[in-house]
Parts: sequence; structure tokens; C-alpha cells
Amino acid sequence: MIKHIVMWNVEGDTPERKHTNRQLIKSEFEALKGQIPGLLTLEVGVDHSHVDYACDVVLYTEFDSQESLDAYASHPAHLRVKQTLGSVRIARHQVDFVSTVAA
Repeated sequence: MIKHIVMWNVEGDTPERKHTNRQLIKSEFEALKGQIPGLLTLEVGVDHSHVDYACDVVLYTEFDSQESLDAYASHPAHLRVKQTLGSVRIARHQVDFVSTVAA
């Protein structure tokens, strides 16, 4: 199993704008459920700690193989989400790792 975790900070000059952008990322990624072959788990979390070093949004996904993760990267539904979110994201961090722990 491959775990793919992505964290973002979002654009927004007001708390309301940041909230809107966080929710947009959450809803766009959650809409991918059931559309991507090999995508076993998808969860989106919005930070509620508000500490200055926290990211705003995290995407947690599990794929059945590296091939499925690779296919996800170029899947039309995923590419549509990336295009929709465009400049909403101002920073991005990612970790992909092989997990031997059963979910």
C-alpha cells in the first residue's frame, strides 16, 4: 500500500477568504471518491489548531499500488481538481511512502 499525504496553505487576506479556500479544497478532493481506480481511502482535514506553523488543509490517501498513485497523478478528474484550485494554494508539502501496516 502507498500512502500519499499532501498539506497546503491557502491564499486569503481575510479569515473569511481563507475559510472559503479551505472548504473549496476539501470539497473538490472529496468529490474524487469513487472516481480513481486503486484509490482505497481519501480523507481531507481542515486545521482547527490555528497555530502559526500549521498547514491549512491536509489530504490523506491510500492507494493499492505505486502504479495506482502514478495513474492518479494524471487522471482527468484529479487534473480537473488541480486546475480548479489553481492559485488558491500558496504552499504545498507532500509525502508518499510504502506502508506495510494494514489499514
